[in-house]
Amino acid sequence: MERLRVRFGRKEEVKFISHLDIVRFWERALIRAAMPLAYSQGFTPHPRISVAAPLAVGVTSEAELMDVWLNCWMPPQSFMMGVKSQLPQGFEIFEVWQLGLSMPSVQSCIAFAEYNVVIEGDMTRHDLQSSLRSLLQASELPWRHSRGDREHFYDLRLLVDDLWLIESRQPVRCHVLGMRLRCDARGSGRPEQVTAALGFSKYPESIHRTKLILSTNGYSEPRNCL
Repeated sequence: MERLRVRFGRKEEVKFISHLDIVRFWERALIRAAMPLAYSQGFTPHPRISVAAPLAVGVTSEAELMDVWLNCWMPPQSFMMGVKSQLPQGFEIFEVWQLGLSMPSVQSCIAFAEYNVVIEGDMTRHDLQSSLRSLLQASELPWRHSRGDREHFYDLRLLVDDLWLIESRQPVRCHVLGMRLRCDARGSGRPEQVTAALGFSKYPESIHRTKLILSTNGYSEPRNCL
């Protein structure tokens, strides 16, 4: 048996596909590519694939991670070339590498996610930098989030590891922010909530996930470049 880790991306064309639909898409694509998939046990066996931290609907990415188990050895490069031919527009595989069978699950290793966020507003560059400093220096940031008829109360500050300004575009006041947000079993930061906490009334123009950072009991980069 072999375990491969895949880094893939989701572009504008498919950014409104749900996490569950992404998992189903990969199952179908791998079967069409005739990959020697390993299957789960039980009454309804299914391909052993595991996609890392769910990507919110409407968010693009170049950093998604997925583990795939094969029932026989296959060169990672051959796997990548075979699957690429089955991908529709909007999905892309960037790299594939071999992973030890005893390594922890990819979901249990995720610690942080990084994003580039484009947001429009009346805030000047100077005022935005001041707002970024204030949020990072805050000891807590009580937050309320409504989901359906339920309300959740938590400390948003605990979900923010770092924030930085990438650029400010003129003449329209459009800012590009970098964010490193917690993404683990204790909670996941949402970029649109962070922009609201910074004082922006509009929803971001775009949110793009650039990196998933794993804890010390896993790794996100290939040991060897393919």
